[in-house]
This record gives sequence, C-alpha cells and structure tokens, in this order.
Amino acid sequence: MSKVIDANLYWFPEELFTNHDLSEQFLSEIPIQYGIKGYLKENPNSGLKQYVIEKPVGSENLNYVQGDYALEKQLGDMDRAGIDRAVLKLSCQQEWMGLNMCRMFNDGMAEHVQRSSGRMAGLGVVPPQGTPAVFKEIDRCLDELHFGGLQLSAHYGNLYLDDEAFAPFFAYLNERGVTCYVHHVPVPVQYDNLTAYTNLRRSYGRCIDQATAIGRELFSGFFTKYPHVKLVHSMLGGGFFAYTSLWFPKKPKVQEAVSRFKDDNELIVEQLRENIYFEMSHAQPWGKEQLECAVKTLGADHILFGTSYPVRPVWLLEGADFVRNLDISEEEKELILHCNAERLYHL
Repeated sequence: MSKVIDANLYWFPEELFTNHDLSEQFLSEIPIQYGIKGYLKENPNSGLKQYVIEKPVGSENLNYVQGDYALEKQLGDMDRAGIDRAVLKLSCQQEWMGLNMCRMFNDGMAEHVQRSSGRMAGLGVVPPQGTPAVFKEIDRCLDELHFGGLQLSAHYGNLYLDDEAFAPFFAYLNERGVTCYVHHVPVPVQYDNLTAYTNLRRSYGRCIDQATAIGRELFSGFFTKYPHVKLVHSMLGGGFFAYTSLWFPKKPKVQEAVSRFKDDNELIVEQLRENIYFEMSHAQPWGKEQLECAVKTLGADHILFGTSYPVRPVWLLEGADFVRNLDISEEEKELILHCNAERLYHL
C-alpha cells in the first residue's frame, strides 16, 4: 500500500482552552472591525470548550473544539486511516494574528512536531508585513524550527495577496524561494449574498475566496515579480479545474471587430504550471467524477491529498482509499498521496 501524507491536518494549541490569559489574548486579536466575532463557550452535553468564529456576526463559520488537537488523538486516528505523515496548518486564524501570537503558535507547533517522532511536519505562520521583525521570524521558522514552508490567508482584511501592501513581504519570500500554503478565509471579501444559507456560506464561500485569490495572483503579474514563490491553494483552488479553459480562451482564428478578452495568456498559463499547486482539503465531498476531472485538468503533479481533519474524521479515515479508487494511474495516485507534498515541503 502506498505511502500517504495528509497535507492538511489542522492544529490548534490545546492550552488555549485552559489558560485564561492566553485565551483572552487570542480573542482580543480577532478584528471585530472586519465583521469577525470570536468567543469561547462550553458544550453543555460534553463539557468540552470550543472557540466559535462568526463572520459576519451571527453566521457561525469556524469551530475549534477542545481535545481535537491532542497529539495522541491525532496519531491514533492517523494510524486508523493509514496516514504515514501529516503537514500541520492553522484554520483561518492566520488572517488576523499578530507577530507575538504567531511566535507562540510557531513554538507550540514545533514542539508538537518534535513530540510526534517524525510523524508530523509544520508550516510557519507570520503576518504578511515587510518588517525586519517579520523577516527574522521567517528565518527562524525555516532555519531553526525546520518548517517546510509558511502558511498564509487568501486575503487579509479586504486585501488579496497581489495587493501592493504586501510587496516587501513577498519580495523577501521570493529571495528565500518559499513554498506557502494559502488557506481560504471563511468567506470572500464580498459575501453579502452568501450568508443566509449555511452550506452556501461554509462551502461555496471558501471556493469563491480561493478562485478570486488565484485569478488576482495570475492576472496581476504577481509571479512575474515573485517567480521563486510557490503557492499551494486549498479547496482545489475553489474548484479551479472548472475554470482553466474559461479563463484562458484561445485566440480566435478570424479577426473580431471587438476584442473582448485578453488572449495573450501564454506567460500566465506557464506561471500557473510553475507557481500554483492545489490541495484538495478533503476528497469525498468533491466526488469521484470531480476529482478525476481535476486530475485530468490540473495534472496529478499539481494536486496534494488533504483531509481537513478534524472537521469530519471520516474524511481522514476513508480519504486515502477514496483517492486509491479513482480511475487514474498508479503513478498519479502516488503523486497525489505523497510525492507532491514531499517535494514542495522538503519532507
């Protein structure tokens, strides 16, 4: 049976459920000015605590539950699922955390990785600021904590990653040739028509956020400025396999009276192949036909297996077998299940 690396296993410091001061600090950084509300509550049935993140206020979008991130539980479920190794990430809170909170998360993740005896690897987190202090923390993540890359949000506040505000930050990442995992935000920047219905908001909203982010990265010249940065987008880039041909129409054979589309896309298509990769986040919700279409469209060398554990444990427990049962070649399955993660995150 092939090796399996889960490139999307969530981690959250368990001490944030028990340490009042750390909890207060974490909650105080959640920016209510962007319509995000966070609070800690106790489940009356289980007695377990959970952080709830609402965006907009009144629309529950994230839940971090006490006990889900304990190392023994994670390793036990990985063993049951036949997962050899996991890449640890955060779930959306990287959008608002300040540098000191990021340092605390990096230290905790590094300790968690060390205690796993080689079963886990980490991705560092920093705010996307072009300051010497942030550059120092990037270096520490890569050189001292030995993380295989960094993790970013698809957007910060109302700004996507191509915004000029982040130029000094990405210039430094380009110098270092960093692979960055780009996690969706609970809802995209414009979300008014998504909030009324839970599944529309929690599933499709994430897809819109990722597709918007990728489109802006490609058409803005982002990778012309930062050719040594590789981005791994969650949720298969919001279903990006459905848009590739639509976004890059072929030049018409007959001269048109009005040019309605940008046709000289050769460089952008090349950058899509060289700089952008796609983590599935979880296999089963896409379905067999959709995943096979994604492999055919994006290429198995650009797709990483992930489970979004612990959102739904079955996505971890049965996810690898779901990929093994796709009608694709054994070589393609190996690329998806472990080879791509090993290459991109230097595992």
